[in-house]
Amino acid sequence: MNLFGSNPMETAGDRLRPLADRMRPRTLDEFEGQEHLLAVGKPLRLQIERDDPQSILFWGPPGVGKTTLAKIIAGVTRAEFIEFSAVLAGIKEIKQVMADAEKARQYGTRTIVFIDEIHRFNKAQQDAFLPYVEKGSIRLIGATTENPSFELISALLSRCRVYVLNPLSEEQIVRLLERALRDKERGLGELGVTAEEGVLAKIASYSSGDARSAYNVLDVAAGVAVQEAGRRITDTGVHDALQRRVLRYDKTGEEHYNLVSALHKSVRNSDADAALYWLGRMLEAGEDPLYVARRLVRMAVEDIGLADPHALQLTVAVRDAVDFIGMPECNLALAEAAVYLAVAPKSNALYTAYGAVKRDVEETAAESVPLHLRNAPTALMKDLGYGEGYQYAHDLGTKVADMQCLPDNLKHRTYYHPTTEGVEERIGRRMAEIRRRREAARRDPKVEDEHA
Repeated sequence: MNLFGSNPMETAGDRLRPLADRMRPRTLDEFEGQEHLLAVGKPLRLQIERDDPQSILFWGPPGVGKTTLAKIIAGVTRAEFIEFSAVLAGIKEIKQVMADAEKARQYGTRTIVFIDEIHRFNKAQQDAFLPYVEKGSIRLIGATTENPSFELISALLSRCRVYVLNPLSEEQIVRLLERALRDKERGLGELGVTAEEGVLAKIASYSSGDARSAYNVLDVAAGVAVQEAGRRITDTGVHDALQRRVLRYDKTGEEHYNLVSALHKSVRNSDADAALYWLGRMLEAGEDPLYVARRLVRMAVEDIGLADPHALQLTVAVRDAVDFIGMPECNLALAEAAVYLAVAPKSNALYTAYGAVKRDVEETAAESVPLHLRNAPTALMKDLGYGEGYQYAHDLGTKVADMQCLPDNLKHRTYYHPTTEGVEERIGRRMAEIRRRREAARRDPKVEDEHA
């Protein structure tokens, strides 16, 4: 961590530092992106220009400028800048730095405490900051890639203003890379390297909105180009530097849930192409294929149900295939299931029916099972009326008895309402026929129904 007297913008000419760090913007005018926050008259720019001391949380994906903005704020407000790592700092270190900051405040020195990956701090560590934030001893600036609503304690969250940072566009990243190639002081300008048409755009497209990642690829590709006669960054050089597209994903974080939500909703909306795309995004980023298989099984019963009972059989078979052959071979099995579910007829009738049952179980009296539905394996149970009045459907001409099977307080409930989609259309006709037969049995239980 840096303690009093450090400059948040380190010496630009230090060539041992990574290109991304050397090219870090030093002013708001140099900053690329986040116009919704930093354009003239926008909220974050106003807070910086007015020197508003309220603590801040920057929430956004990697490589969009969270740390840079914190350092710019420290420079504009002439505050001391202390940088914490949520991975390394403990409560003892936190309290020591807070005490030093409080002493410095008595001499008129303002302190900004920047915490990267603040969501990694546990509750006790977050609590340690509260008194100093409340008293104004420090100005806290936190950076997180996770939804702060889930990761930060409410007391700390309520004392901070949350700004959401967006991934950089490909055009914005291309401008940053062009600037790095021209800049002789901090960038690669002294190397005399140029780039073939389209290669910077390729780097930008593969960086997934992460400027740091794009700078790293450019740095490697430029090093390769220096060894070539033309000192030119080529498509081949970029391909070698890239190795693999940077996919923004965290199997336990918000992006995990965002992507699986996109997959589920694409299936529900019968969009096979979108379902395939979101499935590929998850698998290629390293998601556990068994997790994906389990979610596909859930989609089969939640959004398709009895409109196509084969959907459940297929997804369970795919789950077995995933377990049997693993990645990457099982990706096509998962793709087969995703497409099948997307184009299958849709029904949430079972989902809503079970939801209604669950509400009744929770909210109504749990009445006893009617006596006629109980087994009577002993003489005592028979004497108590167990099984009395039960009608064996197979012995009836209608094959359906006029017999109440729900408890008295729910005897008129209807939970399952089949749709007209797929197999459920036939199920609906069958249920109507059952109701007709029940009516016939009510009139005369011994009648031989023409459909019996």
